[in-house]
Amino acid sequence: MSTDRGGLDALIDGIRARRWRALGRGLSLLEDAAPEAPALVGRLFPLAGGAFVIGVTGPPGSGKSTLVRGLARSFRASGRRVGILAVDPTSPYTGGALLGDRVRMQDLATDREIFIRSMATRGAVGGLAPATRDAVDLLDAAGFDPILVETVGVGQDEVDVMRTVDAVVVVTVPGLGDEIQAIKAGIMEIADVFVVNKADRPGVERAVRDLHSALEMAEDGSARRPIVKTVASRDEGIEELRARLEACREQLESSDELERRRFDHLRVRIEALLERRVLAATAAAVDLEAELHEASRRKEDPYTLAERLWRTVLARHREASGES
Repeated sequence: MSTDRGGLDALIDGIRARRWRALGRGLSLLEDAAPEAPALVGRLFPLAGGAFVIGVTGPPGSGKSTLVRGLARSFRASGRRVGILAVDPTSPYTGGALLGDRVRMQDLATDREIFIRSMATRGAVGGLAPATRDAVDLLDAAGFDPILVETVGVGQDEVDVMRTVDAVVVVTVPGLGDEIQAIKAGIMEIADVFVVNKADRPGVERAVRDLHSALEMAEDGSARRPIVKTVASRDEGIEELRARLEACREQLESSDELERRRFDHLRVRIEALLERRVLAATAAAVDLEAELHEASRRKEDPYTLAERLWRTVLARHREASGES
């Protein structure tokens, strides 16, 4: 993309018109952290904020992709444009990702009012790609509402999904013992709706009872959170799930909770950007690898090392800016 104003204007126009090529190009710039990405986000951010962003999370094999596909079809039947971001795991060895969700959702590809994008985590913890929130802004500005974010099922780090979406759907299946594991991982606290998928399997009623019991033990009002049984492969329970999510949206919008959550999202994004800048400034000011080796040799404690490096960064910054 040209970095001049005209090139950015043309890309923004294409995104707002939901042209597939412009959407794909913009998302690629964000995912690659291209030099144009900050300017693109700067133009998109004021246009975003209208979409309801739903995170769908749960262990591998729980049927998240099939559930997302069913939800997308249900929302489309009610006349909505749907954006889907499917976050896949990145290989720690090759850096590649599975990115298989487009194959699993292939039957949605012919609908021009549903846009699907697979994104790689690229080593990010919490199951979310670093550019996920920027990508949400892009689809939001393009007029997609709702936006479904399917995250990698990565256990305890999965709570990070709460920092990116407006509402969280936690999916489990009978017979895996995930109800108890969810308590250990802190997932109970972030869910707005629980789904027991593959409810045609034996043990579904026990799974529901265990979830109810666990929710009643919580001290944060979790007992009121709905549990929906689905068989996503047959679209059973999907309409009830969509109705629960619509009710959740109404409740959040009628209170100050949605605004509070989005303020928290902004805080997390700013903290992440500041952290990235601090690390970049440190890398530019010192040979971090050499400093770590030297500190290890001298058994210098982490707090002292961090303080010393930070002072070096500040001193280099003052020198560069001509301050005394």
